[in-house]
Amino acid sequence: MLANIKSAIKRARQAQERRFRNVSTRSAIKTAIRRFEEALTAGDMTAAKAALRRTTILLDKAAAKGIIHKNKAARKKSRLAKRLAAADTAS
Repeated sequence: MLANIKSAIKRARQAQERRFRNVSTRSAIKTAIRRFEEALTAGDMTAAKAALRRTTILLDKAAAKGIIHKNKAARKKSRLAKRLAAADTAS
């Protein structure tokens, strides 16, 4: 750490802890999206719907905590729901 002042050291430590939490949350979102896409590709609509529900919850929580922007969460949810609807009508 570059900081010498006690409060600055604490801020740096807290920022790092927050960063690790945020990275973990973003990774969980990416994994949930990947699982949704895998279920969609496999043609398993029940698994895809469950994965979409899980992804939606993760996106909403991340947006509420400010980890991602609320518009980004809305955009991702919309696009995933659109893909599910398209695949549902195709099958």
